[in-house]
Amino acid sequence: MNNAVNNPVWSGTWVAERLGLELTGDDELTDLLGLALRRNPKRAHLLVSNVLGKHIPQSPSVVYGYGFELGRRVRELLGAQEAAGAVVLGYAETATGLGHSVADGVGLAPYLHSTRRPVASVAPAGGFEESHSHATSHLLLPEDPVLLVGDGPLVLVDDEFSTGNTVLNTIRDLHERYPRRRYVVVALVDMRSAADLGRLEGFAREIGARVDLVAAASGTVRLPHGVLERGQELVARYEAESAAAGRSSAAAPSWPVAPRGGAANRHSPAPLEGGDVEAGLSCTPPAARGTARSAPTDSHVADDRIRRTRPHGHITRVELFWPQGLPDGGRHGFTPAHRTRLENALPAMAARLAEALPADARSVLVLGFEELMYAPLRLARELEQVVDAEVRYSTTTRSPVLAVDDPGYAIRSRIVFPAHDDPADGPGPRYAYNVAGAGFDAVVAVVDSAADTPELHTPDGLLAQLAAHTPHVALAVVPSYVPERPAMLPEPLRGPAFSSYAPQEVGWLLQDLSDVTLEAPTEEREEAIQSGGAHYAESLPVEYQPSEQYQELFHTALRESTARLALAVGAVTEIVLAERSPRPVLVSLARAGTPIGVLMRRWAQFRHGVELPHYAVSIVRGRGIDANALRWLAAHHDPSDVVFVDGWTGKGAITRELADAIREFEVSDGITGFDPEIAVLADPGSCVRTYGTREDFLIPSACLNSTVSGLISRTVLRADLVGPYDFHGAKFYRELAGADVSVDFVDAVAARFPDVADAADAQAKELLAGDREPTWEGWAAVERISEEYGIHDVNLVKPGVGETTRVLLRRVPWKILARAGAGADLDHVRLLAGQRGVPVEEVAELPYTCVGLIHPRFTRGATGADGRAVSV
Repeated sequence: MNNAVNNPVWSGTWVAERLGLELTGDDELTDLLGLALRRNPKRAHLLVSNVLGKHIPQSPSVVYGYGFELGRRVRELLGAQEAAGAVVLGYAETATGLGHSVADGVGLAPYLHSTRRPVASVAPAGGFEESHSHATSHLLLPEDPVLLVGDGPLVLVDDEFSTGNTVLNTIRDLHERYPRRRYVVVALVDMRSAADLGRLEGFAREIGARVDLVAAASGTVRLPHGVLERGQELVARYEAESAAAGRSSAAAPSWPVAPRGGAANRHSPAPLEGGDVEAGLSCTPPAARGTARSAPTDSHVADDRIRRTRPHGHITRVELFWPQGLPDGGRHGFTPAHRTRLENALPAMAARLAEALPADARSVLVLGFEELMYAPLRLARELEQVVDAEVRYSTTTRSPVLAVDDPGYAIRSRIVFPAHDDPADGPGPRYAYNVAGAGFDAVVAVVDSAADTPELHTPDGLLAQLAAHTPHVALAVVPSYVPERPAMLPEPLRGPAFSSYAPQEVGWLLQDLSDVTLEAPTEEREEAIQSGGAHYAESLPVEYQPSEQYQELFHTALRESTARLALAVGAVTEIVLAERSPRPVLVSLARAGTPIGVLMRRWAQFRHGVELPHYAVSIVRGRGIDANALRWLAAHHDPSDVVFVDGWTGKGAITRELADAIREFEVSDGITGFDPEIAVLADPGSCVRTYGTREDFLIPSACLNSTVSGLISRTVLRADLVGPYDFHGAKFYRELAGADVSVDFVDAVAARFPDVADAADAQAKELLAGDREPTWEGWAAVERISEEYGIHDVNLVKPGVGETTRVLLRRVPWKILARAGAGADLDHVRLLAGQRGVPVEEVAELPYTCVGLIHPRFTRGATGADGRAVSV
């Protein structure tokens, strides 16, 4: 395979020879990649791209051209119509600029990149883990969540596609939240092993979507046995030698240039939309400064640690006059309109940079900053067009890589300096590679305003470190774009304007969508949900209108269960008052939790004479709790006083969802104190510590929909209706007032409080003294049932009387499993099942009174003309 034009030694030779690695694949692979070593417990070697502009300074036209050309290939693959609806997602930190360049090549695609920098004003729209990285947590923080919603293709861009784990983690997370039919994975190099080659196709079948792959080159790294241990030993030995010798490299790296095979010709003439035209490339390496040296040996470890010598360079600040309100990159989304504004502003900004450079400068480096790759790249490419000097581009990085001054090694030198952007993971070293000793006459450091901190300007900081290696350093600061959040969120909705509860009973942290048509036939909703075409929270089922027979069942169940309900309400409220807070703020999970929250509030008033605040908020499986509702609560109450309330637990999915959502909220907003432990009336799944009972019995409020929950629909989260600073939505069914039993239900239960007061106190004391640690036996049972019945999806198994009732009222049921000998608690279930033609199968040793199974592999053909489910 051919090497870079001016470097007869492949920059992966040093690592390959010592570790026995072998790079095989396309002819241009060694032109695109070199090798280095890093201290990492999962992978010793690092593939170092010659054309990414991260570790190796490269012509900005080459860097931009590769990404743009990949975007053009995506456009050809999709066709003009599909490409017009595409969204491009890049990976932090390495591929943020590459992804943005791909988006430019696709055409009018909006762009978003993941970030490791939490932003308090933006709620995460998702996140994922990068398994092999030294820093794994990625956040998705679009200013407008609509960016990720829609059925157009999602294009995911990374610098390399190795195991595929990162991409699969991303798609899995996003597909659950924002399902779509097509994904395109883009990488500079496809380096999957033979074992990994089939995973993408299998994963596509699993999620029912098409997944394509576009790469500039492909190959693989053959790793001998024990390579990880040998790599770690090498890194440890050379780092120890560097520390002992205290050496700093002054040798000029052997510069990789544009690969042969037409890379320069391929990219240089490509016209850009908006009138921008690629210029011809010049790939001559910059002249080396300093004394020439003989070929280095293994002992030349190049590590410029934080130097105490005085900088010899001159440091100046350049005012770019960046357009007001223009995002500095894709952290919160970058639209075609943003791109147009940037294209128009680039010439003037590049001219200001050119004026700040020394007149005799022959080699200039534009150095970006970690995730800030695209803005410096575009500035460097524009500067390349207007100055006579050779312009190179690279960025600083968080990745620790061993530097060895050898022409067969990709990382010849490194500068180490302290972090200067108040990172979420705390202070630590940062790096600039192949800058020391490269002979640059000037370096333009481009950072965002969040990184223009005192740490940047200290004697140990990046600017001083650069000034030790070049006679002229310019600093250009791009305003860090942070979406503005409205100063105030609206006050809670209250009855009678919204809900049939009295205004003091509950405040709804929701927005009123009563005038929007959201209902869809049950079968159509089920088909869309299971096919991945829609999320269940994007529409509403048609409200079930109970027959006279069913209404009579409800009233009978209510009469027979009021004492048992009152006892459980009293017990759980006493536990909350004893353990959580003497004056808790009750926050019900709408809507099943709302009647229970009303009852708990009434118990506290009856038994202790205290008026507890009570609110209802939305939580959506797969999308978390309403972050704006949490912000409102934190602004008006102490988060540590908040107690989340629900009706019952099934398998515990919402319990886990709430815990995950609270963790995400703490990261995104920096607000702590919310306890994700839910208080429930009944915990048959053994998922929580705070409950009134663990019996699986009929809670009559599960028998009906809005007519027992204040005439409020289940909550709605749809991007075209709910903006980034809105509460989730719901409808108030005023027209159903004649059938409303919401107040009747809570009045009937509260009337029994005096009868059960002593028993409730005793039950609470017994529970407080006992072992209430969750066993999650319900989740285990659901997993077993899912496999035994061939469903293979725990989301289609709904355990417990309450969840089974919901299946019969809102979903397309397949069959009902009932515990042998279950009595009157299942009368309403049997009636509903008979009305819908659903078989009820008695099962011995069922941990729940009953379990509802949603119809698996649902299609329209799975129901009869009357909409009832039939067996398959």
